[in-house]
Amino acid sequence: MAFGVFIHRSDSIYDDSPAERYQFPAQYLSRAQPTEGDWIIYYEPRKVPGTRGYFAVAKVERITPDPSTSGMYLALIEPGSYLDFANPVPFAGPQGPIETGVLNEEGRISGRAQSAVRPISAADFNRIINIGLSDDAPLLPRTDAIAEGDRLREQPVPFIFEQDRIRVPVLTSRLVRDRIFRRTVLRAYDQRCAITGLKLINGGGRAEVEAAHIKPVEANGPDIVSNGLALSGIAHWMFDRGLISLGDDLEILISRQANDPDSIRGVINKGGYALQPDRLIERPHPHFLEWHRKHCFKR
Repeated sequence: MAFGVFIHRSDSIYDDSPAERYQFPAQYLSRAQPTEGDWIIYYEPRKVPGTRGYFAVAKVERITPDPSTSGMYLALIEPGSYLDFANPVPFAGPQGPIETGVLNEEGRISGRAQSAVRPISAADFNRIINIGLSDDAPLLPRTDAIAEGDRLREQPVPFIFEQDRIRVPVLTSRLVRDRIFRRTVLRAYDQRCAITGLKLINGGGRAEVEAAHIKPVEANGPDIVSNGLALSGIAHWMFDRGLISLGDDLEILISRQANDPDSIRGVINKGGYALQPDRLIERPHPHFLEWHRKHCFKR
């Protein structure tokens, strides 16, 4: 088992769903196989407008041939392991790349940085996780202080496991995941309730809105922004109890079993549609909305 980096972009030609699967051609199989049963970091290339850099972490459950496409493979993500970073991590800062393994022996960025699937040392993995999950991002490492053993060469080299995997237990902590999920969802919705449109900030500067999973954790719903909604307390209560739901076009649906539908209409957005994040990739995914309508909404 070994850590890895998977390159993903929202306009990918591949059949990717980062919280569920990652599709790749056979040429990357030998690089992807060592990550089976271990953690990978998702990275969005610098050429993508508004790139998120290193933006999420997930655990590869298994790798299998893609039954629908000849010559392609799928890295299947362990349910519940995906986690968006609280702080998307840039490829480089003022002092150089944060993933030191992309440097060659001369300290320059090598062709390895373009590889869609690549290994990453435990030291680099921990460094990126620390920044991605931290409220206050630490300084990036100096390129002239990179230890020789932390570099990856152009030719295949063994993965480095000397570093303690201090961040892996954090990735499975429900308390940590809930805190980060709340931060990423509220940021996507500008701390505004998607159902009522209200943005209420209490005296302590904290938003009076909650991060709700569309498909709940108990049903293997992932901690990805597209499976989340920013909801006020009453809207969250109604959503969880199936009194309201959303259509694929984000129309707010009111259950026929609601005892006071007129009052519900009085608190939802006047236009009858939920607010949505600016970034397309962060908007509620139809896959999760369909689950909520099928398993939770009281039609």
